[in-house]
Amino acid sequence: MNQFILTTGAAGFVGKAFCEQAVCRGLDVKGALRTKRVIPSCIEPFVVGEINGLTDWGCALRKVNVVVHLAARVHVTQDTEDDPLAAFRAVNVEGTLNLAHQAAAAGVKRFVFISSVKVNGDTTSPRKPFTEVDAPNPQDAYGQSKLEAEQGLHQLIADTGMEVVIIRPPLVYGLGVKANFAALLRAVQRGLPLPLGAVYNQRSFVALDNLVDFIFTCITHPRAANQTFLVSDGHDLSTTELLRCMAQVAGVHARLLPVPVWALQAGASLLGKGDAVQRLCGNLQVDMLKAHSLLGWVPPVSVKEGLRRAIVV
Repeated sequence: MNQFILTTGAAGFVGKAFCEQAVCRGLDVKGALRTKRVIPSCIEPFVVGEINGLTDWGCALRKVNVVVHLAARVHVTQDTEDDPLAAFRAVNVEGTLNLAHQAAAAGVKRFVFISSVKVNGDTTSPRKPFTEVDAPNPQDAYGQSKLEAEQGLHQLIADTGMEVVIIRPPLVYGLGVKANFAALLRAVQRGLPLPLGAVYNQRSFVALDNLVDFIFTCITHPRAANQTFLVSDGHDLSTTELLRCMAQVAGVHARLLPVPVWALQAGASLLGKGDAVQRLCGNLQVDMLKAHSLLGWVPPVSVKEGLRRAIVV
């Protein structure tokens, strides 16, 4: 039977790339949007308004047998909400479970939920990457909301029989990436000196095209049903290695100053930027062995190619 897919967050960073690939693969896709936005042609758009526990998904779910739920209230560095956890729960927990229950009632066969590595935590010990069987340890409201959504989906599996697949990606990069990753890319391209030439941590990333490919695998593979997966490029990098690789694919010289990590941390603490340095200097690795052993999945795009596709020339 042909797959008819509903994709939420269809105009977002991952959603837009997923929809474009779905069209290339000849799949029938509907795109759910909060407001009217530009999405790839051949995608049937549905404006559903704000996503929460009251959203009506009836029209969007007609004839759909797979839902790919990408829409979320995303992690922000400086949250202005009086109660950030409540704001995250409204979208990421209540919105997700409302959609999932309506999907099950509409006869959807499989629900693919894009969660986050933040369910596992923010940092790993050296040579001890996160795995799917580790006890969850979210460190912020965003990670907590994703964990609660996962827990609700597990209960829904028992109650309805709809298949659920949970994917926890680390930082996703590609064309259109924003925030700190984009800032680093711009700094490298401009030849700016960066005090990050002696950072020997290890971090997992996932190229946008690799994540999209893995989502398609989880849509169709029978052994993906009711499983949770960590996914990455399969090649971890230190921050120093990442910046050198960025410079190489951009065709520029990396100007990296070998400032010791302890000095970066001390300076950041004085400026109140300790969290930012932790993200640059700390470890965060994921073990993607389950994705390979259970589904036979191998990332189709290398880190170097993923970075090349991320660079705006």
